[in-house]
Amino acid sequence: MWAPDPEMRVAVHQPVFLPWPGFFYKAIRADCLVLLDTVQFPRGFTWLTRNRIKGPDGEVWLRVPVLRKGRGLQRIDEVRCLPESRWRKKHLETFVHCYGKAPFFQETFSDLERIYEIPQNRLLDVNLPIIDLLWHGLGVERPYRLLSSLGVTGQGTALMASICESLGADRLVAFRLARPHLDERLLSDRGITVEWFPLPSPVYPQLWGDFARDLSAIDILFLYGPYARRILDRAK
Repeated sequence: MWAPDPEMRVAVHQPVFLPWPGFFYKAIRADCLVLLDTVQFPRGFTWLTRNRIKGPDGEVWLRVPVLRKGRGLQRIDEVRCLPESRWRKKHLETFVHCYGKAPFFQETFSDLERIYEIPQNRLLDVNLPIIDLLWHGLGVERPYRLLSSLGVTGQGTALMASICESLGADRLVAFRLARPHLDERLLSDRGITVEWFPLPSPVYPQLWGDFARDLSAIDILFLYGPYARRILDRAK
């Protein structure tokens, strides 16, 4: 019989590309963040393949091109990147253009360059090393797990409940914005409480003029390096 741990908090999120600070706030509030690598890849706009940084002329979108045509419904861990590598070179050139004058450019860019130089075929294998870089750079101490490692299946709220049960957790940590999409009664019936929290958005000095909200957290790492966690803590 499942016996929940009253001290265990779990959060879930998709393994997005160049995550924004909110992704890491969720990780910090939980004992374990589960990345949903085996759920369906969205058909339309998705943060799994794109995100924003900031340059001299304002916000800049970086996008990982992926194969969609003729592939039907795909799980996230099945999505393949476009085989040609010009987009990798373009991303690196854009980082140089946007952050070449940042205080911690060299340290952060060297790590990114090592990631981009490895010609990964799967989108997941592009996103996870970047998540790892930011995870450690922002001082997140608790681990994350891949859904594929837990051996659970399901959809929607039922999947969230199964994830909590598999990890022995009795609490699910979630943004308040997600409230309309979760069935709290179903979770309660399975002994799980939801801890809702507002989405904090750190405000900090940036390069290139007026502040731009909720950029990729790589913006913070380029600017503050080993002091990046202080930016997150100040916003909490």
